Amino acid sequence: MKRPFIVTGVAAFLVAQTGITMAQVPDYVLRSLSAPDKVATHLGTLEFKDGAPSKETVEKVRDTLDFTRALDAYLNSYSGASAYAIREGFKSIGAEDNSIVIFSDLMDSNSLFLTANADTIYTVGTLDLTKGPLVVEVPPKALGTINDMWFGWVIDIGFPGPDRGEGGRYLFLPPGYDGPLPDSGFHIGRSTTSHLLYAVRAFMEKSDPKPSVDLIRKNLKIYPYTPGGYGTSIATAFEGKVRLAANPPPPETKFVEGSGKAFNTIPPSDYSFFEMVDKLVQMEPAGSFSPELTGQLAAIGIVKGKPFNPDERMKKILTEAAVMGNAAGRTLNWRANEYPGWAYYPDSGWSNMLWQGGYNFETPPPNITKEGFFDPVPSTGARTLDSRTAFYYAYTMDSPGMIMRLPNVGSQYLMGFVDADKNYFDGAKTYKVTLPPNIPEANFWSFTVYDNQTRSMLQTPQKFPRAGSQTYPSPAAEKSTDGSTTIWFAPEQPKDVPRGNWIQTVPGKGWWTILRLYSPLEPFFDKSWRLSEIELVQ
Repeated sequence: MKRPFIVTGVAAFLVAQTGITMAQVPDYVLRSLSAPDKVATHLGTLEFKDGAPSKETVEKVRDTLDFTRALDAYLNSYSGASAYAIREGFKSIGAEDNSIVIFSDLMDSNSLFLTANADTIYTVGTLDLTKGPLVVEVPPKALGTINDMWFGWVIDIGFPGPDRGEGGRYLFLPPGYDGPLPDSGFHIGRSTTSHLLYAVRAFMEKSDPKPSVDLIRKNLKIYPYTPGGYGTSIATAFEGKVRLAANPPPPETKFVEGSGKAFNTIPPSDYSFFEMVDKLVQMEPAGSFSPELTGQLAAIGIVKGKPFNPDERMKKILTEAAVMGNAAGRTLNWRANEYPGWAYYPDSGWSNMLWQGGYNFETPPPNITKEGFFDPVPSTGARTLDSRTAFYYAYTMDSPGMIMRLPNVGSQYLMGFVDADKNYFDGAKTYKVTLPPNIPEANFWSFTVYDNQTRSMLQTPQKFPRAGSQTYPSPAAEKSTDGSTTIWFAPEQPKDVPRGNWIQTVPGKGWWTILRLYSPLEPFFDKSWRLSEIELVQ
């Protein structure tokens, strides 16, 4: 007896499983499997002769596949290109690997650096693990993270890290390292890339950067790990796997001053973007990035150990993919408030894409119980691709501390790309935003204004385009009589507005801003405290 007919979508399977003949397969099933003679698409008309594509159709489809893979490669490798561009930027001012760029007088708008701030002392650099493990002695009172060359998170440093702000020795292991390890005395980070990005901030003391700068210069050390030295007990050496050794004196750390210097750390958004990604692929081990990304890059000619030499057709496709990728990064950021789950308040212009998938772009950050325990959100198992694209296009470095719902730890960010009427900001106009009393931070708060094109600090005569609670490098914002604080954005200082409450903008230049709360407090997380939208004044 024949079994009843069940539509599965595959005619051959039906024939084999049901015993029916091809002539008995319903027409609508055959139509669903077939290619019509002609079909209209956004690519134009595709033509087939009894299912076989015409020469013109083959060319259109091949171009589309190459463009799709090139666009995916752009979006999914932007983090790597950005990391590589940072290393190149450091080298351009004389900061080779294992040296540190220090901004002793804070970072200003001279540097092209994605969404940096003018409120903390940056110490940044790239670490070279090609010759073996490295030790970094981190000073106390630090706040930062270590990422690999694809912005993969390795370990936090300072207050959110295992040293909890006390400072300590960090040991970084290269890919595949299986050599001897110390018994104790080090916080260990394992890398999938042969280079790492070191990005650590320090806070000013009473709005003065000098004490922290002196502490950093005195205590920050970078040197090769000595197996069998500090951290290895005699008992471990007795096992015969490592010889006892004496630690040589640490070499003097090379610091390169970054304050006031003009240099670029941002990847391009034209064909040369793919040339930069190829350089990264050639520099790092093949296993340092996912097979999926490896496949996307290989499909457009970027392969470890092989020259990247696309023909003119492919160069044209890659150039267009870079244009579209650039547009995607801008669309996802400038309209972030419209993306489901990104707006911090309903119908607000304030947003943060990390609330969707957390620092690893998969699962939202855990909730915190009233008792202070983490309450994890069930894993989604799906990468939040748009939040990852948006984040890496405008921001650098990745860390759980950037989005933790934990009061008094780390920092929190709200991004503002549109005003109260959901329009973009015009540098020739005047805007204001009001922060109610009791701003929820235990350390300090600040606004920084950024250039629409570079996503770096907006260049104006102010030099430091910021306003906040600290009195340096510009005066602290003053409160109103009701305890609220109003910040103004305008090309000229508004009448009767204190200097510390005004951030200068530039006619003819678009801008956007970030509110930073360092050591955020509970009213930020439960949203009982809410700042206003940015309102157009005139």
